Amino acid sequence: MFGKRKHMRSEDRKSLTEDHSTKKNEVSKKPRKSLPRNEVVENDSAFIKLLKTAGITLKTGERQNQLAVDQAIFQRKLSQSLKKNPSYPKTVEEFISGLESYIEDRDCFRNCLLSCERPQEEETSVATPYYKSLIKLLLGIDNLQPAIIRILFEKLPEFLFESVNNDGLNMPRLIINQLKWLDRIIDGKDLTTKIMQLISIAPVTVQHDLITSLPEIIGDSQHGDVAGELSDLLMKNTTLTVPILDVLSSLQLDSKLLSKVRHLVMDKLSAVTLENLPVIIKFILHTVTATDALEVISELRKKLDLDYCILPPQLHTSQSKLKNKSQVSSGNQDNSNQDCVSLLFDVIKSAVRYEKAISEAWIKAIESIDSVSDHKVLDLLMLLIIYSVNTQSKKYIEKVLRNKVQSSCIPEQLLQSTFCTYTSVLRDVFPSILTLAQSLLHSTDQSVISFGSLLYKYAFMSFDTYYQQEIISALVTHVCSGNDSEVTTALEVLSELVVLNLSAVRLYAVFVKGILDYLDNLTPSQIRKLFYILSVLAFNKGHEDSSHIQDDMYLVIRKQLSSTVFKYKLIGIIGAITMVGSMAADSDSSGSIPDGTELNSEHCKQVTSLLQLVHSCSEQSPQASALYYDEFANLIAKGKLPPKTLEWIEQTICNDFQDAFVVDLSALPKVTDYPFPVKALYGLDEDESQDGIAINLLPLLLHQDLGSDVGVMTSQDQDQKLVSPLCLSPYFRLLRLCVEKQHGDLEDIDGLLDCPLYLTELDLGEKLGSLSVQERSFRCSLLFLVINWFREIVNAFCQQKSAEMKGKVLIRLRHITELQLLLEKYLAVTPDYLPLLANFDLESLDGGPYTNTAVTKNKKKGEKAQGGRKRKADSGKSSSLERPSKEDSSECEHSQSDKSQPEKDFTEKEEEKTSVALQNCTTFFRELDLEVFSILHCGLLTKSLLDTEMHTEATEVVQLGPPELLFLLNDLSQKLENMLVPTASKRICFLKSKGNRNIGFSHLHQRSAQEVVHFLVLLLTPLCNHLENMHNYFQCLATENHGVIDGPGVKIQEHHIMSSCYQRLLQIFLALFSWGGFSQAENRNLMLAALKVLANRLKQGDHEAPLGELLSQSFHYLQNFHHSVPSFQCAVYLIRLLIVISEKSAVSRNKEKLASLARQFLCQVWVQPNGEREKGSSFNDQLHTLLCIYLERADSVLKLIEEIAGTGVPELINSSKDAAASSFPTLTRQTFVVFFRVMMAELEKSVRNLQVGTAADLPKVHEERLLYWSMAVRDFNILINLVKVFDNRPVLNVCLKYGRLFVETFLKQCMPLLDFSFRKHREDVLSLLKTFQLSTRQLHHMCGHSKIHQDTSLTNHVPLLKKTLELFVYRVKAMLILNNCQEAFWLGNLKNRDLQGEEILSQQSQESSVDENQEEIASQLSKQKIEEASTDEASVGGNEDKESDD
Repeated sequence: MFGKRKHMRSEDRKSLTEDHSTKKNEVSKKPRKSLPRNEVVENDSAFIKLLKTAGITLKTGERQNQLAVDQAIFQRKLSQSLKKNPSYPKTVEEFISGLESYIEDRDCFRNCLLSCERPQEEETSVATPYYKSLIKLLLGIDNLQPAIIRILFEKLPEFLFESVNNDGLNMPRLIINQLKWLDRIIDGKDLTTKIMQLISIAPVTVQHDLITSLPEIIGDSQHGDVAGELSDLLMKNTTLTVPILDVLSSLQLDSKLLSKVRHLVMDKLSAVTLENLPVIIKFILHTVTATDALEVISELRKKLDLDYCILPPQLHTSQSKLKNKSQVSSGNQDNSNQDCVSLLFDVIKSAVRYEKAISEAWIKAIESIDSVSDHKVLDLLMLLIIYSVNTQSKKYIEKVLRNKVQSSCIPEQLLQSTFCTYTSVLRDVFPSILTLAQSLLHSTDQSVISFGSLLYKYAFMSFDTYYQQEIISALVTHVCSGNDSEVTTALEVLSELVVLNLSAVRLYAVFVKGILDYLDNLTPSQIRKLFYILSVLAFNKGHEDSSHIQDDMYLVIRKQLSSTVFKYKLIGIIGAITMVGSMAADSDSSGSIPDGTELNSEHCKQVTSLLQLVHSCSEQSPQASALYYDEFANLIAKGKLPPKTLEWIEQTICNDFQDAFVVDLSALPKVTDYPFPVKALYGLDEDESQDGIAINLLPLLLHQDLGSDVGVMTSQDQDQKLVSPLCLSPYFRLLRLCVEKQHGDLEDIDGLLDCPLYLTELDLGEKLGSLSVQERSFRCSLLFLVINWFREIVNAFCQQKSAEMKGKVLIRLRHITELQLLLEKYLAVTPDYLPLLANFDLESLDGGPYTNTAVTKNKKKGEKAQGGRKRKADSGKSSSLERPSKEDSSECEHSQSDKSQPEKDFTEKEEEKTSVALQNCTTFFRELDLEVFSILHCGLLTKSLLDTEMHTEATEVVQLGPPELLFLLNDLSQKLENMLVPTASKRICFLKSKGNRNIGFSHLHQRSAQEVVHFLVLLLTPLCNHLENMHNYFQCLATENHGVIDGPGVKIQEHHIMSSCYQRLLQIFLALFSWGGFSQAENRNLMLAALKVLANRLKQGDHEAPLGELLSQSFHYLQNFHHSVPSFQCAVYLIRLLIVISEKSAVSRNKEKLASLARQFLCQVWVQPNGEREKGSSFNDQLHTLLCIYLERADSVLKLIEEIAGTGVPELINSSKDAAASSFPTLTRQTFVVFFRVMMAELEKSVRNLQVGTAADLPKVHEERLLYWSMAVRDFNILINLVKVFDNRPVLNVCLKYGRLFVETFLKQCMPLLDFSFRKHREDVLSLLKTFQLSTRQLHHMCGHSKIHQDTSLTNHVPLLKKTLELFVYRVKAMLILNNCQEAFWLGNLKNRDLQGEEILSQQSQESSVDENQEEIASQLSKQKIEEASTDEASVGGNEDKESDD
């Protein structure tokens, strides 16, 4: 039947199926011959006789047919018998007829399909282990094969719809197996046609068997035809996708056909089930070639949605549980999913291991993703897999991963999802994860370090015991490494793990305990974290097995407390207080169990005894006592101490405060007792009666200075002990927190807010210079102590509800600002003074990073270094928002740092020195709590003045003035910079002393970043009020002075303070909205709340407005402030803030607005109130940032560069020395190098991002790219020629650096374009090369200039530049040869010249060298030659002639 149909139409398939069904019924109805069971078949048919003669005996029943001779001998005998028979070829027909008759019996047919057996007496002598079936032996005979194949295909339909027989045999599969691995196929095309026809009508199971058997059946010549039919079948029947692809992977196919099939499969990838995914991915990766690898992998990672494939089975599992299905079946389903996932990644792992092109393409595909939202779990997973299997790509992957982390493209949620979903896959690459995490922790970038810590964290939470042990060991190794950043990060990870999975970490407590041997290398904050971890392990529930940790901790703490060295005593104090907190927490958690009262009592006794030990060991050292009070106060603030312990504190410690520091006003010391007149100053109580109290500050300080030993408290007699004034502020903090916890308010100690201090007259005016050094130093110490006392007073009473109390707090704030101004004057005339400590969690008592001598010089060096770092960051990406630089931390510094005239008077120098001095005093001022900034909510407050009968006598208005506002904003800005600075701009300096960054922020770091942001969001409304007030002030000022900034009505000091407030407010907003935590889902509500505040300032709208609308309204609100910005720094902060807001939107539509605003700022004249232009290194850095923002967001970078270089610079050249360009007032001779650097960098960046293109692109695309390159080369030539006018070293340095980069980009991006554009656009290409030749000639002149002047900063660029120019020469020659124009290329010698084109005469007498001999390209596409060739390349060889340009 099949033999008569070489080609079957689709409309005939129905009838064919019916024929099969009819034939099956007829066969079943036909009476079968009953053959004897298990006997030899004997009859006179030609079929039986020929088989017997050849060596096969047929058996009936369950017995196999018996083969008496070797298989090859049987085939030869049978073939010869048929051919030698007189009736040949009729004998063949009779033989086939006999076979058809014989196999009508099912059992006989089955025996013919099964392998034959040999007689038992011959089995040992035969070496063949496998014997073919009768049918397969007959298929090996050429003149029988076509007929046998026809019979098999006629018999196969009888079994299509039958299940497996009772004997376990699958008849369709058995028949198909006969066709496999035939030595020779007579008619391959006919066989292929029959198989494909049968596939079209067979059931799915038979289709699957037939398709998977195709590679073993058909010959190589039929592969193309079969692949074409299978690809058509693939489009019609998706259920056969897996077997079809499996077969196509095994066939030798044309690349176009493979590409076609791959596209078909890729389109259906989203609808594929997880079970079929491994085969499909294997096929796709199998068909990848080196040329299309990147394209295929990029498309694959976009369309391969593993979440879609994996989540539905998980959803099915959860639904099955809801329907009370078997838990076993659910478990099997999960196991099946995991097996499929493992198999899938085994396929991928194998591909990236053995195919370098695939691994490189996958890395490049991931690297090319720009949008944060486009990154998927698969990307991170693939980076980890390739990192584990491809050792050659490890460094490259680390680089890619670092860049992604620094740009916040891989948020924590993505990493968490990766570990939660693909635990089994990541478990296989665990060693590589550990290696990667260790490498990332060695980084200098804080964001990269944080990512490495997250790898440790989620690996520990996802893996089992063995892996957890390795992770703990690695973390302990980091802690003991001595690297400050590694130690801090590892301890943070351990503290997180202790909270998340205490039981797991406790198994490895002995490892953590070993860190106690390395305490000398840890900072105070690290010691605090370590003891917290050990205390939790030792004292939490179920710590019966942790007694060894407790014993070791007690030993270490007692040993350190008994030391006389402050560093070791500090360790003991911090460890003891941390232990007390954990013991108290354990006591509270154990209170619910039986006999909990006794247990609590026992714990309280332990806590009390440990505190007494610390108190007794620290009382002889003021610094140790102050540290003890601070640590104890922090513990109370956390609310971890039980009530009994608080009672003991109040009775034994806090009651001593009054005896130590508080005296009666009536007991005023006599003048004769002290070298200074003692006065009660800064009292707020209007009642002048002597019944009040005062703080006995000056006498205590004087007694301490008269002590015999520094740091040891003195005593007048054995009964009275004098406490050091260093302990005043820490002691008061402990007192007020204890009172607040015990009583809920501060009513018992509110008298300390009003009370005066025993001081002496501090503001001496002109008499200050006449004091001795000792007197000035004493008064400086007094000022520091008074300021710190007032700061703690503000900390304590800032949240009081009473208007009168609020007024008093504002007065104390005013006192602080006044005293700070006074302190600046003292420090200016006391250069060698070292202030008293106010923060005591230091490694030593040197006070941290304080310098008062030669501060101006150090400051300039710091600004220079910071400017370099900023420029580097901005050139990479201006939108990666850096935090305010160090020079911004002092308001006075901004205006003073630019003064360079030698005729500055003494007052200006003094102001500069004092402003710098105070910025280094963070360590010596007490830290303000976050709650203090609730004062920003205050408007106008009234303070009632009462008469003697407590009746209101008068009302005084108390207002938060500009100095106080600036004081609060400065402190808040510093806190946010320390806490919320974008991690991408936090870098760890190798030489930076440990812990300096966080000195003075210890209270802040006890809060999480989320808590700080939440607090700041609540402050946004008053901050907006103050920002609007600043805006209104400068708007009114501009109106009054008719827009003249330095008009006569401008008060310079007031203008400076208000401008500083404006700048600090913008910095605070920038720090808030730049916080990377907003990208996390759990902080989305915080961001929405912050945006709602800004949006509502514009107009009261819907509280449920979408994110896009909130961002748009916030952007417009902030944009409105651009009219009133008073300084260039404020302008830059404003535009950076607007960039941050716009980048939070998925679709940013503010690019043009930002570019327009940046241009407006660049075209504005920035003048200070004193009439001078803004300038200096800080101004240059801000200008660099703004220029980058402008050019990156412009529609056409090339047009803008041409406008600035072609219009603005000529205006500058033609103007006077101190003038600026009229079109760009910010372009002066001092700022030209900034403009030049940015234009060169952005020009090179613009062409680097241009696609290379191929010859297959449309002609229009070629023309557009050629035009773009022509404009870029023209701009490059304009910029290079500016060096003839501005030939200073910074400009030359920029030119040599970016000139080389531009030439390199030209070689990579433009030369391939010229290769296939030369024939069609010959004149355009020639013109482009001629223009570029002028630029490269000038670059060569710069090289000669650098060598003549022997400037190492310039000559460092020369070798690489000359090498690049030489490569350009040979590349142009190759292009000409490719286009059969090699005759246009000729060589000549070029003389070295200086920047002005004059020949360098000093080199004429020297022997010919590499640097003298230059090559020239004469590109002559017409019959004329270019008469004058030029050189751009440095020669590298001997006396060779080298060419330069076209």
